[in-house]
Amino acid sequence: MKKKLVLYFSVYGTAKKTAEEIGRQADADVIEIEPAVPYDSDREHYNALARLAKKEHDEDMRPAIKNDLPVADYDTIFIGYPMWWYTFPMIIYTLFDRYDFTGKTIIPFNTHMGSGDGGTYQTIRELEPGATVLEGLPVEMTDAESGAADAVAKWLKSLNF
Repeated sequence: MKKKLVLYFSVYGTAKKTAEEIGRQADADVIEIEPAVPYDSDREHYNALARLAKKEHDEDMRPAIKNDLPVADYDTIFIGYPMWWYTFPMIIYTLFDRYDFTGKTIIPFNTHMGSGDGGTYQTIRELEPGATVLEGLPVEMTDAESGAADAVAKWLKSLNF
């Protein structure tokens, strides 16, 4: 049996809720990508987080991942993240720099506030040419906050899960 993993990075909890829903419906293990230096998850400090995200993006930073992720143990890996500055957070670049996804099936998903996937699914294909990257699921933030069960079910069905 092929093992499935849902990896996600989330600051405000929307990607986490979507990840947990995918894990439940796809019968997959769920693990958070934890930054070595935690981000401020207080939404009242959103502008400060946005400035930090822009700085990381503009300086092509690679924030460290705190936890060891068992990527090698899984065949199919869902990877989720919020959209930051029309792309994924720079810690997702760290993920792809640090781990080998050759021969894996990657299934991306993201939360957003109107930018869809922002081209990130194609970026994953470019970063991981040795992996099979399936069609992703962009979830609008307010839908993600409620878990997006229907959207997840429809998407997983379209992927034959």
